[in-house]
Amino acid sequence: MISASTPRRGVSAAITTVLAVTLGAGALSVPATAAPMPAAVTAEAGTETAPVPYPTNAFSFSAAGKTGFLTQGREQPTSAPVFKWTRFADGSSTVIDAPVADATGSDVIMTGQGTTPSRSLVVKLRDMADGGRTVTIDLRPLNGTYVKAVSKDTVLAQVAKDDESAELHLVTRTGDTVTQRKVEGIPTGASNITSSPARDGSVLVRYTLRNATSPATWRHEYAVVDLAAAKVASTHETEAYYTSGSSLSATHLVWAEEGGKVYTVDRATGVETVTDFGLWEGEAMAVGLLGSWQMHGTPGLLGGDGTGDTRPLVPFTAKSLTSGETVKLVDYVQSVQPGPDNTLFVRGGTVQHGDGLYRISLGADGKPAAELVASNGKPVQLLHLGTQIPHTFDMAGHAPLKWKLSRENADVDLKITHRATGKSFSKTLHLYSESAGSPNYYGDGVFGIQWSEIAAESQMGKDAEVGTYDWSFTARPQNGVGPAVEASGSFTAAKNIPSPHDLDGDGSPDLLARDAQGVLSLARTTYDTTKKTLVAKYSPGEIGRGWSIYDRIETVGGIGGGSADFVARDKSGVLWLYDVTGNGYGASFAARKSIGGGWNTYTQITGGSDLNGDGRLDLVATDKAGALWLYKNTGDVSVPFAKRQKIGNSGWGTYNQITATGNIGGAAAGDLVARDRNGVLWLYLGKGDGTFAARKQIGGGWNAYTDTIGIGDANNDGRPDLYAYGPGNTGYFYAGTGDYRKPFAGRISSPVLTGGPYNHVS
Repeated sequence: MISASTPRRGVSAAITTVLAVTLGAGALSVPATAAPMPAAVTAEAGTETAPVPYPTNAFSFSAAGKTGFLTQGREQPTSAPVFKWTRFADGSSTVIDAPVADATGSDVIMTGQGTTPSRSLVVKLRDMADGGRTVTIDLRPLNGTYVKAVSKDTVLAQVAKDDESAELHLVTRTGDTVTQRKVEGIPTGASNITSSPARDGSVLVRYTLRNATSPATWRHEYAVVDLAAAKVASTHETEAYYTSGSSLSATHLVWAEEGGKVYTVDRATGVETVTDFGLWEGEAMAVGLLGSWQMHGTPGLLGGDGTGDTRPLVPFTAKSLTSGETVKLVDYVQSVQPGPDNTLFVRGGTVQHGDGLYRISLGADGKPAAELVASNGKPVQLLHLGTQIPHTFDMAGHAPLKWKLSRENADVDLKITHRATGKSFSKTLHLYSESAGSPNYYGDGVFGIQWSEIAAESQMGKDAEVGTYDWSFTARPQNGVGPAVEASGSFTAAKNIPSPHDLDGDGSPDLLARDAQGVLSLARTTYDTTKKTLVAKYSPGEIGRGWSIYDRIETVGGIGGGSADFVARDKSGVLWLYDVTGNGYGASFAARKSIGGGWNTYTQITGGSDLNGDGRLDLVATDKAGALWLYKNTGDVSVPFAKRQKIGNSGWGTYNQITATGNIGGAAAGDLVARDRNGVLWLYLGKGDGTFAARKQIGGGWNAYTDTIGIGDANNDGRPDLYAYGPGNTGYFYAGTGDYRKPFAGRISSPVLTGGPYNHVS
């Protein structure tokens, strides 16, 4: 039965009964204020239409008011989480120094020092629209625990009695005076009391009671509490132990129970309606109310960074409880918080406007609509972000064909066709990162397939031919958020392509890095199509110790084709070959083989360019007299290099570093770059016979780097790239342009070797 309501007045004014409560001096002291804040913004700030930035490091949305919103996040991945209030007026933020916080549906936020809001015995009510003005309420003298803040100076508190029962009280602080008032109508024995934020002078309270006929079991009830009267207006029994939210308006109540059941109650008639969305046990819908419009949706994460939700998500939708009309508000919802002036705030996103924070309000036509008020700049629609396939794909290797999506929870219908023969391969790839993950998902939105898998499942793969292949795919979001995305393209396939710098065989360049203790590590990398730079695939993995016996370690490309190998010169002048085998997931290193002695006559050694056009990557060295020597690759790891050939008579001694880069200039064969003692870098275009055209200046300032490495084609555009490493663990990526007049694009910082320092990188 629903009782008649009293006229609604201000909550603080209505609490007039002062009980004899003896408070300690600490509770009566002037409360500490929040951290200094800018002057209060105007009320109109909450109606700004241009979205402000949503904090990118926030992992939860906690509250929203007229002038701003509260999020919780980490400033650094390993730092403690902090709350941050962001203003709608200008996007500026204030950090809130508290471990817990709670929403009130206004600019007032509750903060406490407990592990949860309900465990906070001293609470602060901070009015973020009033410069962070703070009212502190100490519940300890009352033997109370926090339930919900209902105004800028009043909270609901569960007060324990001597007989172990509990009462619900309204507790107000005015100046130095704390008053409390019992809420009448809460049954004796009620416990685990929770409450919705206040709306139109009422709250929806939930509590637990022991069953009178079976004391070992419990039942749960909702009660509408009129705050001005401090009295229960109506009660409603519910079955479930777990709920995910409740709300009330002047005309209706709504709450969600586990399994996807949403209950609505007409406050005038008491008629209850149940809608079952059929969720898993323990899950419940996100719900809200605006007048007679009930809102509901499946709470979940959009995807990306290993957080993809594979189950179909119900969009956050409004349903008229009078006409049955429905309006989709956002395509997916993470969480919902009430706002001021009959609004809701939803952390979620739409395909049209992207991911962020949306305000839901009733329009002039009486229907609810969503407005983006804070954006994190991320898309909601599934997008194809790029292709990671080498310009010429090696079918004899282990590198996968890769593509990148904006998130991982998708099913991909992939098709690959050999253009000349028409033979094709098709497969549906189910991508996900939960549990053991998908064998075709590599993290960070990247998926792919190895040629060995294609060969195992299709005749096209078994009878693979070189030439042009066309690919296409349709990717469908598993959670149903947004439309499918289609993409297509082509690649050229060949066999036994020597790799200039890919040691593990996964199609991306790798780096060898040695530290001052003689530990040699392998840094596996990948190209980030969004950041346009080389990034670490994993933390550098240790190869071994004792590598200080070598004064030179150089990657020279695949001697017999395939994964790149490297050479190392010991301090007696003996050069050793390390034959490397990559399987697409890691690298194995055979025992070293001696190439021969006398290599200490050389001041510089480099490898990785095909200088004579035979398809093999060669080695060059400069001797102490300034001559340049070519060692042609034989393709045989037992005798890796042919007899040396002088290709430069003198003058090469002016350089303190030379680097084989592959064909960066677009001429007939592989090239070299050389740095002189003034830090100027010069390009030597290979002619294809082991000799070079006249040098061309690239630019100055290259003496800032200790190592420059020709890493091969990292960004899969068909042009070799460069990596440079310098003091302070700084690394930079230089994309090759293919134009000898300007062979490299501007540098972009690369985080690959930030864990150094390293005294030698190759």
